[in-house]
Amino acid sequence: MVYNWLKYEQTCQLCDERCDIGESLCGPCEAELPWLDGQCSICALPLGAHGLICGQCLKHPPAFDHVAAPWRFAFPVDSLITRFKHQSRWPFGRLLAEHLARFVLHRFDEGLPRPDLLLPVPLARRRLRQRGFNQAQMLADWLSAALGIAVRSDLLQRVQDTPSQQQLDALNRRRNLRQAFALTETSPLDGRHVALIDDVLTTGATAQALARLLKRSGAERVDIYCLARTPKPGDQAASAAVV
Repeated sequence: MVYNWLKYEQTCQLCDERCDIGESLCGPCEAELPWLDGQCSICALPLGAHGLICGQCLKHPPAFDHVAAPWRFAFPVDSLITRFKHQSRWPFGRLLAEHLARFVLHRFDEGLPRPDLLLPVPLARRRLRQRGFNQAQMLADWLSAALGIAVRSDLLQRVQDTPSQQQLDALNRRRNLRQAFALTETSPLDGRHVALIDDVLTTGATAQALARLLKRSGAERVDIYCLARTPKPGDQAASAAVV
């Protein structure tokens, strides 16, 4: 299997210090990752405490049901994702996927419903040719092996080659994604619980567009599994919190 050596590496992937056999990070580096603590119980927006719902989710409940993300999009996770996504540093992606799988398994133990299928967020053909791979596809494949849940990479497709989302605000992200996605078939979704896989959730526009499409096509529940969640620009974590 690709990068099996990670399972036997005895040096930390961040600091190069020795770590336990079978571990990819040493204890101190793992503890210093930007773990997402207080968060919205629906969209995982960083908040000041647990068990809250952000104002946006109260005013406009999203089509997706729950976001599971272990980290805030902050150093060094942001750097690792960038290297994986834009520099083809696949071992960093595998490292993050391993920890995401552990996080999700722990959430299952806490009562998070287990999905029937994993669906990677599709990449536009032009961007796929430029990058050479779909990072969401790779994350979904690694998660599928770790969680024992089937992945379907052929159900969702991006039918419009829209501009990159990274430089757009929330409103223009939503406009950018109208009619951007389609399903190749709908029968596997009837009454099913699916989890969308992506690297980072920012405004949630992509997740919202896909969740609407999936639920219109028969999915009963749509969750989002991603590596990191970004806060709203300029927001203090606690200031957006409501009961």
